[in-house]
Amino acid sequence: MKLLVKSGRVIDPASKTNRITDILVEDSKIVSIGKPSAISQQPSAIKVIDAKGKIVIPGLIDMHTHLREPGHEEEETIATGTRAAAKGGITTVCCMPNTHPVIDDQTTVEFILLKAKNEGVVNVLPIGAITKGSLGEELSEIGELKKAGIVAISDDGETVMNSLIMRRALEYAKMFDLPVISHCEDKNLSKDGAMNEGYYSTILGLHGIPKEAEEAMVARDIILAELTSGHLHIAHISTAGSVELIRQAKKRGIRVTCETAPQYFTLTEEKVSQFDTNTKVNPPLRTKEDVEAIKKGLTDGTIDCIATDHAPHTEEEKNKEYDLAPFGIIGLETLLSLVVTELVNKKIISLMEAIAKVTINPAQVLKLNSGQLKPGSPADITIVDLNKKWKVENFVSKSKNSPFLGWQVTGKVVNTIVNGKIVYSE
Repeated sequence: MKLLVKSGRVIDPASKTNRITDILVEDSKIVSIGKPSAISQQPSAIKVIDAKGKIVIPGLIDMHTHLREPGHEEEETIATGTRAAAKGGITTVCCMPNTHPVIDDQTTVEFILLKAKNEGVVNVLPIGAITKGSLGEELSEIGELKKAGIVAISDDGETVMNSLIMRRALEYAKMFDLPVISHCEDKNLSKDGAMNEGYYSTILGLHGIPKEAEEAMVARDIILAELTSGHLHIAHISTAGSVELIRQAKKRGIRVTCETAPQYFTLTEEKVSQFDTNTKVNPPLRTKEDVEAIKKGLTDGTIDCIATDHAPHTEEEKNKEYDLAPFGIIGLETLLSLVVTELVNKKIISLMEAIAKVTINPAQVLKLNSGQLKPGSPADITIVDLNKKWKVENFVSKSKNSPFLGWQVTGKVVNTIVNGKIVYSE
């Protein structure tokens, strides 16, 4: 059956398209964009989605998701995580390797791809570990992982503290045309920390994580990227200093890209005052000045992508003293709405720029043939009611650990289409 998305405002940053038109889909691909003449001839064989008054955009790509499977299925599974993604308009999720076992061999990659094929509803692309067991001691078999189907390497959640190993990772990944996604945290500086170090950590009596814990490693990795000419992608940046280091590196022509997550342009360390463990994230929530710097980095293009860093935890895990609770929040179902509410509606960035940061930009970082709407490309499409207000509640995700619970946001996903198949409908 063919699928026709009719009369929506098609916005595609890759082609700079912004017009009301139709999209015809057949056999998992986009066939044409315009007014297909075939429609009138065979209406019975076409399923029509009326997108009048809505925007039609490329399916979102979340390049930083923790699906928890294998190993922590009580928090999330590939089945529940991909359904949460579909509800959020995300058609591709890249799953981080800090599972149990770690994604550091072909067998685990194959397991995830098979699970995703059988139980998932969106595209799942595994990210392999930089080092075996993410222990930072010995490189994984990067070529074998690439052959199995990974799209990047990362020890996310852990830092490769050994500079020589990080250098070798950048050199080997370059041979296989893979980006190295770096979790920038000097573990010696951040040890035992629960929140940003500063005024609030002092008055709340919590151990602090100084911004320098992030910035020191950002600086080191930029130096190593310059040395190796490898592609460095820095995950979830949160400080003004990190933004400036990356800005200057890009000016010098160093091959560095980066992402941030919604919590770093919406929330400050002040939120921790309520001791709600759903504000405990890594890197931690920072100062107002850092939040403004993140917004400026998004505006001037220093920050390429917005990802969720979706990190599910059970209620039992989060329901502990702040110091003892694990880091992490969920984000798949709120990504697009927070971008629209906090960035587009507040005139921080344009709608076209915002869509680019969750579609074509991550696609280019990961060298994917998606994130755009053109004939021949995969029919991964998200339809959004930009004006619809809704309350954040009733998560599809297995975990509910969100600091945005109860927020009123704008911009609601109406339909999510993956490879020509409707996987979510409001």
